[in-house]
Amino acid sequence: MKRRRESEKQSSSELRSVIEELSLLTVMKLKHHNHDPVAANHQENNTHLPLKPFLALCNFLLHLLDKIGPTMIVLRQDISRNIQRLEKMQESDPKLYSNVVEILKKEANEGTSRKVTSSSKAFLWLTRSLDFTVNLMELMEKDTEVDMLHAVEEAYESTLKPWHRWISSTAYRVALKLVPDNKTMIDILLSEAKDEETLKDDLKTFTKLLIPLLDDIHSILETYDLDMLKAS
Repeated sequence: MKRRRESEKQSSSELRSVIEELSLLTVMKLKHHNHDPVAANHQENNTHLPLKPFLALCNFLLHLLDKIGPTMIVLRQDISRNIQRLEKMQESDPKLYSNVVEILKKEANEGTSRKVTSSSKAFLWLTRSLDFTVNLMELMEKDTEVDMLHAVEEAYESTLKPWHRWISSTAYRVALKLVPDNKTMIDILLSEAKDEETLKDDLKTFTKLLIPLLDDIHSILETYDLDMLKAS
């Protein structure tokens, strides 16, 4: 019994923890370094988007997908692979590449940002995965009894599908049809909160913080001509 309570406490802290990371990211986003007069003339050069809290968001998504189970393995593999690419890039220069924009800038200057294995593309697809997540959570927040298959398909149609080519789209459609039913999904999310009311509050806070942040991230991606790229 004690072990179960500890497990529930740990699970419930995951969502709160990522909300804290998201709050930090929101506070730090788009800070401009005024000490550099040259960079001050170029907004794309002095924009700061910390990598660590961004990856914490993505790892939370992996945490949820693990709870859902193997039905979402396609999405999970994509997210995990893209997280690893960004982590590897940061390891090459931890201080410089603690800022995502420095990664985008480096690859844009080298002409490698559009390559399949680029960190820029990894960042782009992680952002789109978060678009999908926040869209789905908004639908669930509005109606906890929403049909999960319908909600997942709606979220997919509006966030990921426009950027998937036929093969990717077909693979995702097969996977998404295997998502848990509403009750199972709610139970999974409830493991992240004390009760349903707390869950609703946490989901509302999560989406409220994430939506404007994603808007800013898409603006950064547009600056580097990445926002309209499709799957390779």
